[in-house]
Amino acid sequence: MSFRENLKSELVFRGILVKELSAKTGINKRTLDNYLREKSSTPPADIAVKIADALGVSVEFLVTGRERKSSADSGERYSADVRILAKKLSAMSENEKKLVTALVEEIERQRIC
Repeated sequence: MSFRENLKSELVFRGILVKELSAKTGINKRTLDNYLREKSSTPPADIAVKIADALGVSVEFLVTGRERKSSADSGERYSADVRILAKKLSAMSENEKKLVTALVEEIERQRIC
């Protein structure tokens, strides 16, 4: 995924509006909007660092969608898409979670065949 897609996913995951990110980073809202446009470029390193710090992720995560595991990092890191899906799943009823689990298991069985 691109910087734009990762930034957009992280904003959705955290429930943060662009104007809120602007206030947290001191980066003009219009500048942030530009990074979220379809044909946007990756921001300079100093801007990317401010954005990453405000969102609690690494610049590497925003650029690649992956987080490099360090020896001190015992927990697994997931992409923004997976975390958004997990957030939605956690809001479901137990019955809905069972249905989703059954669906995923069926997809896995189909993939094996």
